[in-house]
Amino acid sequence: MNSRKSIAVLPFSDLSLDGSNEFICDGITEEIINALAKIDGLKVISRTSSFFFKNHKASLEEIATKLDVAILLEGSAQIHDGKIRVRAKLIGVEEDVHFWSETWDRKLENLFETQDEISLLIADKIREQHGHLNISNKLANSPTSNLSSYEHLLKGRLHFYKWNPEDTNIAIDHFEKAIELDKGLIDGYLGIADSYSFIAVAGFAPRNEAWKKSIAALESAKKLDPNHAGLNYMLGMQYFFTKANFTAALQHGMRSLAAKPTYSEAHQFVSFLHTIRGDFKKGREHIMFAKSIDPLNPETKFYEANYFYRVDEMDKAQEILKELLAENDQNLPAIIVNIYILIHERQLKVARQTIEKIPEQAITPDERLGFFALIEAMDGKSTAHLQKLEKHAQEPEAHHAHAYLFLTYANLGRYDEAFSILEKLFESGSSILILAFSDPLGKPIHSHPRYSEYHSRVYAKTVEKSKETKNRNPDQSIIREQVEKIQAYVESERPYLNPSLTLRSLAEQVEIHPNQLSWLLNESIGQNFNEFVNKKRIEHFKQLVIDPDNSHISFIGLAYESGFNSKTVFNTVFKKEVGMTPKEFQKSQL
Repeated sequence: MNSRKSIAVLPFSDLSLDGSNEFICDGITEEIINALAKIDGLKVISRTSSFFFKNHKASLEEIATKLDVAILLEGSAQIHDGKIRVRAKLIGVEEDVHFWSETWDRKLENLFETQDEISLLIADKIREQHGHLNISNKLANSPTSNLSSYEHLLKGRLHFYKWNPEDTNIAIDHFEKAIELDKGLIDGYLGIADSYSFIAVAGFAPRNEAWKKSIAALESAKKLDPNHAGLNYMLGMQYFFTKANFTAALQHGMRSLAAKPTYSEAHQFVSFLHTIRGDFKKGREHIMFAKSIDPLNPETKFYEANYFYRVDEMDKAQEILKELLAENDQNLPAIIVNIYILIHERQLKVARQTIEKIPEQAITPDERLGFFALIEAMDGKSTAHLQKLEKHAQEPEAHHAHAYLFLTYANLGRYDEAFSILEKLFESGSSILILAFSDPLGKPIHSHPRYSEYHSRVYAKTVEKSKETKNRNPDQSIIREQVEKIQAYVESERPYLNPSLTLRSLAEQVEIHPNQLSWLLNESIGQNFNEFVNKKRIEHFKQLVIDPDNSHISFIGLAYESGFNSKTVFNTVFKKEVGMTPKEFQKSQL
């Protein structure tokens, strides 16, 4: 069942007579999405999934069901003589009512200020209708004042998400035109970086050349805003795919989410990293969050399919891949993972037929060769394909050859040779070999004693923090003072005895901003708010329960006096914290 505080902003309609202002409507829609997504506690569907319904004939009920939201925002814009009229209305889907609507007449030059005004009012109305939300004084930022630049940015994104070489090159052209018109448009540089990294990984262009262009674009973006969520997401991609540095990649992925917690692409990437490492619980958490806010994005669907492939739920993976390929039969990542599943399930004839249908230019010769060598290895055969693969693998940068040779040796039981190939990962920094290392197709070698040793090496790389990063770290003396202030207040005033205590009310009592208090609890004290407060309550309960004067009071009565307001929560927390039941603890103190 969807949350009452959940919304999808549908693409605004262009009411201009000639339909020439579609890009402005797209921009308004996207900026409202970005603005509302900043509000903690409000589920906002991401751009890609909202724009799925652009020019769509689906009913509002159908849209709300597919996106799992309770509220829809519809709007339109009309431009004439340097002015813009914007209309918007909020729809409660369950009640099927328009519970708010408004019209704005503004100068076109004030477009971004108007978007902020609209976003703030929408947020207020949602809060009035569906419960409390923390809303900042300003929600929408201006990515650029150049509308033509923004149009190229939007067109670039549209083509990029088609995930094929032709559209990716078109996307790059649009991103370049966007930054020609506005040198300060950071999203344009990130679009270029994202595009070149994709064609580098997929083998659509010379790997080193494509990565150099991607890195150059990232450097330009870094000069504009080193803390940008999109930048750190791309830096994570760079560290993984160009340097095979898993730890640095994960660190940047998490920094991206710290800057923008609702960033679906970063959740996809972090899920991917946790999943290949084998931390499937965290992998699932992140991909499920991405799916909750961006369910119709082909990229989200692919990462979900890849997750199911990695956890050996092949039927679920194939179901999603089938859907992706029905939408776009040139979706190469989906084609590749589908082939992996066919090989894994030993549908070797179908796998071979699928490979033969792939256009020659779509995958590298080594990848095609590797497919066939691996298929034959599944039958315990060592063939000419393997011999050619071994020859190609002698080249230091033959990353696909190394990856498929590792998998082939693993399935032939030639483990020493497989581990020998794996050493190339540390010599050349091959992310492709990292992916092969933990791939389900290499399962025969995963139980080998040496595998766990390599697992630690692969996922234990560290990155030295630059001086620039160190200089941005918070003052440790100030942090210690704040932590001491919190601890002293809690010990003396015992606010945890109030069952209604919240992080915000505690922040007010200790005169620290709620965001800062949360950070201090998690990063410096090492506990989240509930863990911190409940630990104090357990300590108080332990003092009460061993006091003979309280022998006439039940355990739950003492728990309530300690600040708990739920018997279930008390028993669960006590057992976790103390390692025994309250009764067992009491007996142990006699």
